[in-house]
Amino acid sequence: MTDMLAEVEPLIPALRRYARALVRNRASADDLVQDCLERAVSRWYQRRDGNVRAWLFSILHNLAVDHFRRSAARGQHVGLDETADNDIVANAAQEQGLMYRDVLNRLARLPEDQRAVLLLVAVEDLSYTAAAKVLDIPVGTVMSRLSRARERLRQEIEGVAGTADNVVPLRSGK
Repeated sequence: MTDMLAEVEPLIPALRRYARALVRNRASADDLVQDCLERAVSRWYQRRDGNVRAWLFSILHNLAVDHFRRSAARGQHVGLDETADNDIVANAAQEQGLMYRDVLNRLARLPEDQRAVLLLVAVEDLSYTAAAKVLDIPVGTVMSRLSRARERLRQEIEGVAGTADNVVPLRSGK
């Protein structure tokens, strides 16, 4: 048991970061991490001798996918009593907070498969091989999705994405 704690405990902050980036709700992210840790503890004997970090991120990712499926089918409900004032009101003077939220919103616009790869590789610093194991896809697919995610996010941030809708054709004077 002490062995397991020594391996799992240092990974909890990274699991929380990844969960928060995926679900974008602190309480849901914490619940997701707790479910992940419960599943890891109850199935510790099923673990292979591989990378514990990749195994935990796989569990978390699969639980998040299940969460998304349930939310899509049922819809999201937030009671007013459960909502803090800080969740409703934002101070516009905090430019850094606005930029952070803007990047998160643009990150949320990425397709789920690209967003997951970008978060695992760029934020959680997993190798391409570890990310491929977490997502159960080939390494080449990780590289391709990461490249597309980075390019699309760059275009979103620079305001290039979707500009074709704003182009007005000029008429010829002839």
